[in-house]
Amino acid sequence: MGLKLEHVSYLYGTDTELLVRALDDVNLEIPDGQFIGLIGHTGSGKSTLVQHLNGLLKPSEGTILFNGENIWAQDYSRKTLRSKVGLVFQYPEHQLFETDVLADVCYGPKNLGLEQGEIERRAKKALELVGFPEKFFGQSPFELSGGQKRRVAIAGVLAMEPDILVLDEPTAGLDPKGRDEILGQISHLQKETGISVVLVSHSMEDVANYVERIIVMNKGKVMFDDVPHRVFSHVKELEAVGLAAPQVTYILHQLKDNGFDVDPSATTIEEAKETILQAVRKNSK
Repeated sequence: MGLKLEHVSYLYGTDTELLVRALDDVNLEIPDGQFIGLIGHTGSGKSTLVQHLNGLLKPSEGTILFNGENIWAQDYSRKTLRSKVGLVFQYPEHQLFETDVLADVCYGPKNLGLEQGEIERRAKKALELVGFPEKFFGQSPFELSGGQKRRVAIAGVLAMEPDILVLDEPTAGLDPKGRDEILGQISHLQKETGISVVLVSHSMEDVANYVERIIVMNKGKVMFDDVPHRVFSHVKELEAVGLAAPQVTYILHQLKDNGFDVDPSATTIEEAKETILQAVRKNSK
């Protein structure tokens, strides 16, 4: 059933004259098994939104349901919720602290009160899902590369076997190769496990390449919520709120304006290649 937000608002400074509605009447559904991109400029409300998804923040107004249950009901266990809705913060490697990789990934399931055998099974499976080599399980996490640390941190959340994985800028600070490796692995594990993934990102290319649905936040409200092609067709509206479309979309719009019969709604390099080749074939006939 997933997560459902009904008329959710979050207010800062309620006792002052500087009242800010960080979220303003947000209605959203995050169903099972969907890969979602969440974008918005700084101050748009996206970070506040993700902290509501697993109960780190309580809405000032509205209701949040997980599998049909109100997560702020008096008898609801938010500890259980946080094992089912896993949130990975930006630069999660700063949270690594154990003596070796396997022990670090075991920390989450250990806190669930599981038996040692089950704890280790989950940890090893999670490390496998993020593509972390078994030969490094006994290594100190502080001796790893930035990309490897990021994988271990994500594995630590996956080891709790969440239904929804929320990733806040998981590729921040990584080089292009590391970014592609992390996002490729996240895409693979989403297909492999069938969990829902919410990817918060400033990179329009990353979002266009991997997600099947995009939520655009602006001034605490949901501005757009649709498939990538439709969202990125609103180029002018996105630019007006400090965002943009992927670079290939701009190139295709320019080609279209110059008389080439291309599809300007393409958002990935592969899609752009196909529509340009089709246009060339038509012109050569």
